[in-house]
Amino acid sequence: MLIAFDAKRALANATGLGNYSRFTIEALAREFPGHQYLMYAPGNAKNKSYNVNQLLQRPNISLKTGGGALWRSWGITGDLAADKVNLYHGLSNELPLNIDKAPCPSVVTIHDLIWRRVPGDYSLIDRKLYDLKYGRSARLATRVIAISRKTRDDIVNDFGVDPSAIDIIYQGCDPSFKPVAQPVVEDIKKRYDIDSPYIITVGTVQSRKNQLLAVKALPALPPEVKLVIAGRRHEPYAREIDRYISSHSLGNRVIQLTGVPFCDLPGLYAGAEFATYTSRYEGFGLPVIEALSVGIPVIAATGSCLEEAGGDAALYVNPDDTEEMVDTCLKLLNDSALRHRLLNNAPKHLKQFNPADYASNVTKTYQHALQTFLQ
Repeated sequence: MLIAFDAKRALANATGLGNYSRFTIEALAREFPGHQYLMYAPGNAKNKSYNVNQLLQRPNISLKTGGGALWRSWGITGDLAADKVNLYHGLSNELPLNIDKAPCPSVVTIHDLIWRRVPGDYSLIDRKLYDLKYGRSARLATRVIAISRKTRDDIVNDFGVDPSAIDIIYQGCDPSFKPVAQPVVEDIKKRYDIDSPYIITVGTVQSRKNQLLAVKALPALPPEVKLVIAGRRHEPYAREIDRYISSHSLGNRVIQLTGVPFCDLPGLYAGAEFATYTSRYEGFGLPVIEALSVGIPVIAATGSCLEEAGGDAALYVNPDDTEEMVDTCLKLLNDSALRHRLLNNAPKHLKQFNPADYASNVTKTYQHALQTFLQ
């Protein structure tokens, strides 16, 4: 069987949707090597991740580049017929607008409806465009994959999609997120000039991600503890964090890192006392899984789907309660029994994010889509 993907994000995004796209393609190619996998990407997509080069070393994965946005929104459908594709998977929320004319079934992964929940992070034009493209994709797809129960419920409520057409499939994280040898951790810390105990938060620095909560908790924590913020800066929220750091004399306790190579993230996580991910809204919350996978505790936020990502292996706080954040941080720093319990809970919880199981579940969705299309 020939399975084709919208692989723009696999080439163009080093994090987020790009990680999901690469993870999905590699997991399927590894676990089901009898199929062929074709990545469609616009000709102007840039390879920002070494992972893509690794993918293309597999004999059952190939890449086909086309035009630009118009080709991705319309032209791919014609290529599906010419290339004799058996199934098409839109990995990042969307399908071609004329996917209903395609000669094969389609699957779309919807990650979240963040632009509807946090509209202030998006322009009006973008919100209207996402409503059109993503809503249409969810309604026209043969099957929809939602990456959490929260996202499934949002798709049903906002787009009117029949819940029986949606499969909830939790994503896994890259296999490189695993316990890291101490010499590797020490080398990472040395290269990033980190010489004190630290807490880490990974993700784009924007208001929804709520890194400011960890910054506000810092003055109440032991003075030797620092905070590492790793992620692309999104203005003006990043400047708001800068102002808070300056006004509270925290410049020597907050380390802000941008452009961290993907291969360094496991070591950065592993060197931390714990990770925080107190986002107000997520479709899934992959950094929670990444941190747990390398073997450190996590503080996440209530209110969206992060309890699904962390289960009983993480602690949770109100994303707007600084006092609760301080108390929870102090518990993790001082209560070894609590840390031990959380870390013991992690392996069982993480089993549901196993790449092999993930690939198997995605393949079941493909089989269901093929059966539905032929009816």
